[in-house]
Amino acid sequence: MRVLIVEDEPYLAEAVRDGLRLEAIAADIAGDGDTALELLSVNVYDIAVLDRDVPGRSGDEIAAHIVASGSGMPILMLTAADRLDDKASGFELGADDYLTKPFDLRELVLRLRALDRRRAHIRPPVREFAGLRVDPFRREVYRGDRYIALTRKQFAVLEVLASAEGGVVSAEELLERAWDENADPFTNAVRITVSALRKRLGEPSIIATVPGAGYRIAPPPQPGRPGADRE
Repeated sequence: MRVLIVEDEPYLAEAVRDGLRLEAIAADIAGDGDTALELLSVNVYDIAVLDRDVPGRSGDEIAAHIVASGSGMPILMLTAADRLDDKASGFELGADDYLTKPFDLRELVLRLRALDRRRAHIRPPVREFAGLRVDPFRREVYRGDRYIALTRKQFAVLEVLASAEGGVVSAEELLERAWDENADPFTNAVRITVSALRKRLGEPSIIATVPGAGYRIAPPPQPGRPGADRE
């Protein structure tokens, strides 16, 4: 999951970003509304976390822009305005959730996971595919009955691949959704992370390389039948 944090208090924004990273959620920060619009124009985000009172374009204007774009991106308003009228106006603007300051980071994570699950409509909270069981809330992975310990980045990559349910995910999409905006587009971090993830998941390998396209999770090839390239 990748989120955009629109927050003009640098300490709070960085604390939230760092806390989300510990939960395998990539996050970018916009300290004002104009920067937020610029980031939204060049990056793909799963959820926007908006402070309503930021310099430049307000959080309300950013929310209106997201709604007008038709992207369906969920919006969580994170603000000190805690009156019922404030919350009502936020929801009328298109917010999907509302969390007032001060807040507990764990609650924010749970709300983000819930919004992501709701956005996918039929996507179950626990994803099971090709013998894997991926639980985003507990950050647990099982292959059959075997628990697999993963790093935060390995888990983030696996979550994106699992959500595709066998579909091909390009290296560019993995970089966009599992890393933040500071990631070098020419880095080999995706290849290295996928290689390490394969080793953690064990044999037979279930992450297939689709030449020229990307990666996908696929059941192990049956004996006597050719399988995809696993390198």
